[in-house]
Amino acid sequence: MSLRAAWRKSVNAVMLSLTAVCAAATLSILVFILGYLVYHGGRDLNWAFFTRLPKPVGETGGGMANAIVGSAKLLLIASLIGVPIGFFGGVYLAEFGGKTFSFVVRYTTDLLNGVPSIVIGIFAYAVIVLPMNHFSTIAGGFALGVMMIPIAVRSTEEFLYAVPRSLREAAMALGASKWRTIATVVIPAAFRGIMTGLMLDLARVAGETAPLLFTAFGNRFWSAGWNQPTASLPVMIYTYAIAPYDDWHRQAWAAGLVLLGLVLVANISARLILSRRASMERA
Repeated sequence: MSLRAAWRKSVNAVMLSLTAVCAAATLSILVFILGYLVYHGGRDLNWAFFTRLPKPVGETGGGMANAIVGSAKLLLIASLIGVPIGFFGGVYLAEFGGKTFSFVVRYTTDLLNGVPSIVIGIFAYAVIVLPMNHFSTIAGGFALGVMMIPIAVRSTEEFLYAVPRSLREAAMALGASKWRTIATVVIPAAFRGIMTGLMLDLARVAGETAPLLFTAFGNRFWSAGWNQPTASLPVMIYTYAIAPYDDWHRQAWAAGLVLLGLVLVANISARLILSRRASMERA
């Protein structure tokens, strides 16, 4: 064996060991976080946590039912804003975009994806909260919806690109128009991947706190309608965690466990959808 071959073999062995150590470290950190949350939050996680309102300061017990419902309402509004815009934007870039305008849209989308969430919160505060003169569920959902747009655009575009060009050509050769080809052939072929990207997008914004401090703000009670401040799990976690009350700290741990559980369920569901698609393609 030459010296160069021996050197390459040694480098490959070192790189393999380094990547294995990094992978093990990543897994260990995740397991540690999960275990820590389960240990601290699982003790205060009970049925009352999901069904009752928060108790006043000094009273133990209570729950975060209003925050769970509030988070669901915020994510619903965010989906109604971010999903259609992101989806049709991705369809345009993948199927109709030219060179110059598509480049500008992609670059702008990537820039928007890198904007700090607190800046988006300030933007939503300026364009919705200030004109309305009060915080609201709509403002919070708008902020989260803006954050969803760039990821929805890019994920939709990438999954549409993954559809073989031959499917488009075959449909158009049979006389289908371009829009009909996209609607009946291309999008159904990429549907599972697009849904996976949108679910991961929703899971990403579900834990955002900074935008909600400027928009939805918070509420110790049930939020009346969509035009009033509403509680949310991320804001409740923040509020309870910085408070000087031990019972609130335990509630914050429980809320953190619930929020992480929701994100994990969304991620696992997305992975299952993708794996099922891959198995169907192999079959």
